[in-house]
Amino acid sequence: MTSHSERLRRNLAVGGGTGVLLLLLFLYPTSTNRTEGQSTPAASAGVVSNSTGELVINGSSAGTRYGPVQVRITVRANRLIAVTPLVYPNGGRRDQEISTYALPQLTHEALAAQTAHIDTVSGATFTSDGYRRSLQSALDSAHLTS
Repeated sequence: MTSHSERLRRNLAVGGGTGVLLLLLFLYPTSTNRTEGQSTPAASAGVVSNSTGELVINGSSAGTRYGPVQVRITVRANRLIAVTPLVYPNGGRRDQEISTYALPQLTHEALAAQTAHIDTVSGATFTSDGYRRSLQSALDSAHLTS
């Protein structure tokens, strides 16, 4: 019976550079997440403040393939007036490109629709899905479900 390390060595020898590359890709993540003023990856979900007629609520953190996505909403008079991304993939150059163009589009759509039923941004499927799930949880907390 061969040990795990012996099998790994044999597989790396057989696979050559491909095995090493796959091992490195598995061991080293290519994406990290941006957090706005947070020492932890995500802010607590739920009501943040309720003053001056505005309700501020953090959505739950929604895990995606490239890391969590979390938004904060502001509601006034039962209307969604702001959506702020708190946590999103932003570690690599590609993550930054995707976030730079996708998050403003998602926010615009959410404010226009007043719901989490918004379109996926092309090229940002995972970020869009996480954004929608976090937004829906915040809307649920605000009792603004659709």
